[in-house]
Amino acid sequence: MVRETIACLDPRPGQVIVDCTVGEGGHAAAILPRIFPGGTLIGIDRDEEAVARARERMMNFNGNRIVFAHDSFSQLPRVAAGLGFSQVDGVLFDLGASTRQFLDPARGFSFRQAGPLDMRMDRREETTAADLVNRLPPPELERIIGEFGGERWAKRIARAIQRERGRSPIGTTDRLAAVVARAVPGRGRIHPATRTFQALRIVLNRELEELERGLAAALSLLRPGGRICVIAFHSLEDRIVKQVFRAWKREGAAELLTARPLRPSREEERANPRGRSARLRAAVKAAGGG
Repeated sequence: MVRETIACLDPRPGQVIVDCTVGEGGHAAAILPRIFPGGTLIGIDRDEEAVARARERMMNFNGNRIVFAHDSFSQLPRVAAGLGFSQVDGVLFDLGASTRQFLDPARGFSFRQAGPLDMRMDRREETTAADLVNRLPPPELERIIGEFGGERWAKRIARAIQRERGRSPIGTTDRLAAVVARAVPGRGRIHPATRTFQALRIVLNRELEELERGLAAALSLLRPGGRICVIAFHSLEDRIVKQVFRAWKREGAAELLTARPLRPSREEERANPRGRSARLRAAVKAAGGG
């Protein structure tokens, strides 16, 4: 949704824009020409490998126009202050795991390829998804899978995990996926392990807590008239964004640029099926807001 994102963010020459999830640099590459001359792009990502790839992709741009930080977007004010910025003109969040993370078996995000049960967005963190699967008591696993995955068979899955890890620790994606598939009766539209893997990833990386803190941090850093855009890919994220934006509107802190979330076009859905669930919301900071 690059075209829609750029339209909502409306980057202009001389502005300071923050891409809080710089990833492969797709949005960054679209933003940079629009803030020239005199603008600066701050690219942040929890994934050190993503930062390195974005830096390589952007190496042909003038070096003083883009700076990178390997950090969490909840730390946005500290990151910006460390780079000498007390205010910015725009902030972009493109949430969730990236396509490259899903496609790399070594990262352990996907059940479709055998790999270590890792799922860490920031590899500096010590706890992995395998630690959660093998250490948490079944009631806690059930709560996580049900609450963060929306999985109706959460209890059965938690019990199946308990039985399987009793034989030996579950350390790979394919083994966990097989355990879940055996526990879920019938076959639905999506793979039986989809919701369980989503739930573990969200909890492991504290994605919802990071989002709430990141939104508050972004509002505090935006100058009046500055814009914030958020692309969410599942209902838990989108609900938080919707509620936060509406609270800002009630408090007079911001005005909504999108009364309803923007969705990908049919052409984009065909070109990128993984992005079909994307929802884009945007807001502009009011004078004296935040």
